[in-house]
Amino acid sequence: MKYDRIDNSLYIANRQKFAAQMAPNALAVFNSNDIYPVSADSTLPFAQHRDILALSGVDQEESILVLFPGASNPAHKEVLFLKETSELIAIWEGEKLTKQTAFETSGIQTVYWLQQFPTIFKQMMAEASGIYLNTNEHLRANTEVETREDRFIKQVKQDYPAHQVYKSAPIMHKIRSIKNQIELELMQTACNITEAGVRRLLGFIKPGVWEYEIEAELAHEFLRNRSKGFAYTPIVASGKNACVLHYIENNQQCQDGDVILLDVGAEYANYSSDLTRCIPVNGRFTARQKAVYNAVLHVKNEATKLLVPGTIMAEYHKQVGHLMEEQLVNLGLISLDDIKNQDPAWPAYKKYFMHGTSHFLGLDTHDVGLWHEPIAANMVFTVEPGIYIPAEGLGIRLEDDVVVQASGAPFNLMANIPIEADEIEALMNAWTSV
Repeated sequence: MKYDRIDNSLYIANRQKFAAQMAPNALAVFNSNDIYPVSADSTLPFAQHRDILALSGVDQEESILVLFPGASNPAHKEVLFLKETSELIAIWEGEKLTKQTAFETSGIQTVYWLQQFPTIFKQMMAEASGIYLNTNEHLRANTEVETREDRFIKQVKQDYPAHQVYKSAPIMHKIRSIKNQIELELMQTACNITEAGVRRLLGFIKPGVWEYEIEAELAHEFLRNRSKGFAYTPIVASGKNACVLHYIENNQQCQDGDVILLDVGAEYANYSSDLTRCIPVNGRFTARQKAVYNAVLHVKNEATKLLVPGTIMAEYHKQVGHLMEEQLVNLGLISLDDIKNQDPAWPAYKKYFMHGTSHFLGLDTHDVGLWHEPIAANMVFTVEPGIYIPAEGLGIRLEDDVVVQASGAPFNLMANIPIEADEIEALMNAWTSV
């Protein structure tokens, strides 16, 4: 890993929070992700399952965490099972966790090698009356590919049909949605790395550059700052490409007079940042581009103020829709009659702003959280309104990452990243005049 070891008090606290919500005499199991094959002997880079990461800090394949607060054996209240390392593994794959470094990472004292899992787990299940199983219940999850967790769940249900089954997901969604101060500092680091990338681009972008060259500049800046790279597939969309919400080809040349929509963010220590900025290729917005830009910026700033404890996200998105209506009328894109005669299921503003404004952010870019419950302090959200006008070859989206505060306006983790149109122009032209 490129990042420094994280203070294990984060993981100790998260396990305590999970255990406090467990049913009596039940245990919970969390599995690492697989290393996914591509073809021949090729694999994708390993990415750890975010739940075992949140509870242990173990960023390694073939790992299992078991929590059993009611275990009669004190050593079995928290147990890690790890792939046994060896000199051969160290030579071919690099250093793996030892029992000592696993303890230092997680704060868990009982660490066994993975081959001991079947025997010890059987002993624990003989004592337990129930088990928490960890399924992917993200609202947008694609669950077609069978995971290590899925295989484990099938086996448990076959081997232990008499045990009561509970869901881990609701507990984990709550724990992960409210960030510890350590996590907020890691996310700030991710945002700071993203800032370095944006500032680098303001001196690089000019007519004739290619979208993939911009992506390469960001990748270089992220990696040199100890990030593994992009937190998600980057969007570098110039001109009309910006009207495609998930444009990821990044293969077009940037033309004089175009605006580039950059939806990019660095990860750090597996935590995501998520930023969108719009940059004029030639260093100057036209009057129309700036008008649309400032309309989106106004909605973003006003929407941010609404993210306070007690807010219900469904109501929040409706309020942002009303903010956007006003701006679209001012821009001449919709009329008051359009609003009066609109279909309530698809309001008039949706023609130009068709996506949501905010989502949870954390270990996943679209992080887990309880959407039906009021938001709370130390939750982190994106704020990302947009206006997309295909007929004008113009798409503007602006996005920051903010932390909900106990009182007052949210704290903007991206406050230092240029966003005002005039500032972006000034910085770009300062470079061209050197």
